[in-house]
Amino acid sequence: MTDNTAVLKEYSTIWQVLEDNAKKYPNFPAVREKAFGIWQTWTWSDYSKNSNNLALGLIELGMKDKSPVAIVGNNRQQLYSAMFSIQMAGGIPVPIYQDAVAEEMLHVLQHSEAKIIIAENQEQVDKVIELGEKLPNVEKILFLEDKSMRSYESDDIIGIQKALELGANSSEKTLSEFEKRKKDQTSETTGVILYTSGTTGKSKGVVLSNANILTAASGAISFDKLRPGMEIVSYLPMAWVGDFIFSTCMAPLGRLCINCPESRDTLMTDLKEIGPDFFFGPPRIFEGLLTSIMIRIEDASTIKKRLFHYFMNLAKKVGGDVLEGKSVGLFNRALYALGDFIIYGPLRNSLGMSRVSVGYTAGEAIGPEIFEFFRSIGINLKQLYGQTEAGVFVTMQPDGEVRSETVGVPAPGVELKIGENGEVLYRSPSSFVEYYKNSKSTNETKDNNGWVATGDAGFIEDVTGHLKIIDRAKDVGKLSSGEMFAPKYVENKLKFYPNILEAVLFGKGKEKCVAFINIDLSSVGNWAEKENIAYGSYQELAGHPQVYDMIENHINEVNMDVSKDKMLSGCQIDRFLVLHKELDPDDGEITRTRKVRRQFVEDKYSDLVKALYDGSKSIKTETKVTYEDGREGSISATLEIRSAKLVK
Repeated sequence: MTDNTAVLKEYSTIWQVLEDNAKKYPNFPAVREKAFGIWQTWTWSDYSKNSNNLALGLIELGMKDKSPVAIVGNNRQQLYSAMFSIQMAGGIPVPIYQDAVAEEMLHVLQHSEAKIIIAENQEQVDKVIELGEKLPNVEKILFLEDKSMRSYESDDIIGIQKALELGANSSEKTLSEFEKRKKDQTSETTGVILYTSGTTGKSKGVVLSNANILTAASGAISFDKLRPGMEIVSYLPMAWVGDFIFSTCMAPLGRLCINCPESRDTLMTDLKEIGPDFFFGPPRIFEGLLTSIMIRIEDASTIKKRLFHYFMNLAKKVGGDVLEGKSVGLFNRALYALGDFIIYGPLRNSLGMSRVSVGYTAGEAIGPEIFEFFRSIGINLKQLYGQTEAGVFVTMQPDGEVRSETVGVPAPGVELKIGENGEVLYRSPSSFVEYYKNSKSTNETKDNNGWVATGDAGFIEDVTGHLKIIDRAKDVGKLSSGEMFAPKYVENKLKFYPNILEAVLFGKGKEKCVAFINIDLSSVGNWAEKENIAYGSYQELAGHPQVYDMIENHINEVNMDVSKDKMLSGCQIDRFLVLHKELDPDDGEITRTRKVRRQFVEDKYSDLVKALYDGSKSIKTETKVTYEDGREGSISATLEIRSAKLVK
């Protein structure tokens, strides 16, 4: 097993890696950002110089040693640099989800007691100001973009450019203090506090030391043999542990170049321009990509449709084996090569993934059909299993051992075992120090021997040593008949259909399973246009009889598939409804990382769950919603409830 702790002999902190790169490889590209259609590049020298100047500027502005500093905004060069600046100045970076509403930010800012906030733009500054007296500890707000900022008349709201200037012209006293703070840091110094997505309640602050993040990053680089100069795309929330480890830790340690898209809307275009070597995305990203592919195929000519489906059927049979270099026969290999020229290659190119040598998905389980689709067209997509508390990596899939139903073997340095209750437990050098100011939760999650409880149910295969995750431990249960209930298994099968954005299954302790369905507006809207179906809103389209017919057909097909699994055949869907609104993080129904908060949804829509079980044909409901500007309102709807076909 690779020794991922060897990196600690060379570095004590992640910012030391940045400074080392600046000395050894000053002119190599480190960060790119697209602004106004043009890619701007920082070398390692630029990156280090900017980080040092901002660190000095923060001290000049009164930042205390060991104090938390919040960062909120989209993926930007300057905000990544600020991560290192805060660490250099002896502080602790606390990234916040950029799409969090003011009340969500309040919890993190109050809990962390951050006195300085680095914000991207006016939108983020406005959120902080809106909280006003609830944040008495906040002393300074630094903003990156000065557009519309002149309307603020406060000496405590200043531009980052001014802080950089203060740093570049800092006093001898500040320089001396800066060097002292850097010298005092060790591998055990806190490197970051990352707040969990809060699937089961209030988010917790996960404290990761420099040793945690250095060993996690080092192990992942060696495991997949990542090479200096490889390009990665940094587009996921900076507050998410995945982006933090990949973009802030693995990038400098492996000398990878990170690329920040211009915006979320331009991601796909920017992805094609970058042509990354390494790509990471949660299941929702790959579900969205598959939906866009299927929409385009539906718009294609008859001959193109036939060619696509013919070669995709071939890819489904042999694509995975071809990718792993296994024998598929001369005829199949030649036919696959033709398909690669006509279909698979252009498809990878249109997705911006022609150069991807390693792709990962994590965050929650991905549907096996979706996973196998991307591997079948030649993209080396792999699964990893991890969590914030592990510095991401618990298990990873080695090349040649990639399977859709397992999540791989223990990552470098990780020990794995299954508890008596079937819960997955791990121990590793990268596992978190503690939950910030929450010793009770720390002791409940991490025992005295360093074993961390994941909250997931699973088992380790005897022959291969691969881990298989069944579901969240709290979600797995039994139907009243005694048959196993594992909702994620069925939900992922449903989400393979481009028309279904989200599915939520209920049935624990019940006789049958029922489900909520969210349609995908872009996919179903495209279909409705072709069918000449007029609609004025998401709610109207979701309740259309023909949409219900389509969803019913998908559920019947999934029931047929599920019935073949002896262990989980009881999870077939008996009755369902199509929700009148999308599950939304602003309404607390899903997390900022797009995981369903199952218990919250069940409680909020208890009237709908009850109607699914009591035989009602329809139900009238009223739902509170939060609009983008923070205002609250409500929407009313009468939802149809239908029965699906159960297969014995």
